[in-house]
Parts: sequence; structure tokens; C-alpha cells
Amino acid sequence: MSGILDTVDEKTNLVGENRLELLLFSLHGTQTYGINVFKVREVLQCPPLTMIPKRNPMIRGLAHIRGGTIPVIDLNAAIGNGLTENIEHSFIIITEYNLSVQGFLVNSVERILNLNWQSIKQPPIGLGKESYLTAVTEI
Repeated sequence: MSGILDTVDEKTNLVGENRLELLLFSLHGTQTYGINVFKVREVLQCPPLTMIPKRNPMIRGLAHIRGGTIPVIDLNAAIGNGLTENIEHSFIIITEYNLSVQGFLVNSVERILNLNWQSIKQPPIGLGKESYLTAVTEI
């Protein structure tokens, strides 16, 4: 039990040291994306999805996970790159934002990267208001 508590303390202390951890993943192509691990509940191979009628095309279906039902959003489609193919070989990053739980469908999950907040920059100004990026960094 003390090993688990040590890990929790280690992760919690990252915030006090002006650090964060990003879960790196990829969509279609070679670009790498990241999400703050504090927003991630779980990562798993994409389970069978239940289709829902009249859904937004970016919602690939519903996943039944651990007694709950969550919508699965195709991030590749959400950024305008078309639907993810072969979803049975893809992954779902289950996240929670503002008490809302959803799954993000991604092609692959790479690793967790520990960064200093000083290395996180604002996205380029020329992207416009419709950009899905909230920050950028170099790895």
C-alpha cells in the first residue's frame, strides 16, 4: 500500500514543482499530440462501440466500460482529417473535463512525458479562433 501512496505523492508533487506530465498519442499521420495526464482516467484498446442514430459524425458510438456508458469522439475527425479507419486496432483515452466523461479515439498511444511548464508555449497567433490547439511544445 505504501508503494501506491508514494506514487500518488510523486505525481501530486509535480504540480508544486511547476511540472506536468503529458500522455503522447498520434492520430492519422506523423504528428504527435499530448493531453495532461491529470485529465486522463484510463487508456484502453477500443472496445466494440454501440452506434446511435442521428449522431454527430465525430461521435463514433458509445462504449460500455466498467458499468458506465461513455461517448467516443474520433479526434481525427474532430480536427478535420476524416474518420479513423480500423477502429478495432485503435485506442480510447478516457478523460474527464468539468465532470463530463468521454473517450477520445486515437490511432496509437506512445508514452508519458514529464515537462516543465516553462517549455509549454501558446499556439501560433495565425491559427485563428477555430483552432483545436491550446498549447505547443518541442520534444
